[in-house]
Amino acid sequence: MKLFITGIGTDVGKTVASAIITEALEADYWKPIQAGDLKHSDSHKIKLLLSNSTTVIHPNAYALHTPASPHYAAELDKIIIDLNKITEPETKNHLVVEGAGGILVPLNDTDCVVDLIQPDYKVIVVSRHYLGSINHTLMTIECLKNRNLSVAGIVFSGNENKATESIILNKTGIKFIGRIDQEPYFDANAIKEYADLFRDKLLSL
Repeated sequence: MKLFITGIGTDVGKTVASAIITEALEADYWKPIQAGDLKHSDSHKIKLLLSNSTTVIHPNAYALHTPASPHYAAELDKIIIDLNKITEPETKNHLVVEGAGGILVPLNDTDCVVDLIQPDYKVIVVSRHYLGSINHTLMTIECLKNRNLSVAGIVFSGNENKATESIILNKTGIKFIGRIDQEPYFDANAIKEYADLFRDKLLSL
């Protein structure tokens, strides 16, 4: 199974969700494009949050030096992101692929993050509660469906908001995988606890 983890925007908890999903499935992890914070990248964070010994963390296809939209970070690095040069790592294991920001974040003059999603990927949307998040979540899901991509489920990030969660689930009909509460911090123990809660729903996708 190949799962693509995307968010409804930046800083919605996508990397924590990716760590939980990776741990639950003891999957391999790959972030094709990392922009900025290369010494403490999302791949580094994932490694610190995992407990299992099965996961392989595959190198980024592009590691850009500036924490910015990938198209601009690439420009500053004097390169152009070329989707033809992004090769999915070979593995016989489950694969968790983490996007960068939201699905319409530009990679170059023509391509966006959504163009990284392959036909055999199942997409999990991470939605964080804030004013406007319903709109951003529904637009993300509608955009994915309009491209005939498989939206496998949704993870809510932040403390429970029944009104928000119920309207999103009712309008989209997509599977609720779980909620990641507003924890004081996340370490490997917390990730493992959430992984145990999420595992059955993930395996049923």
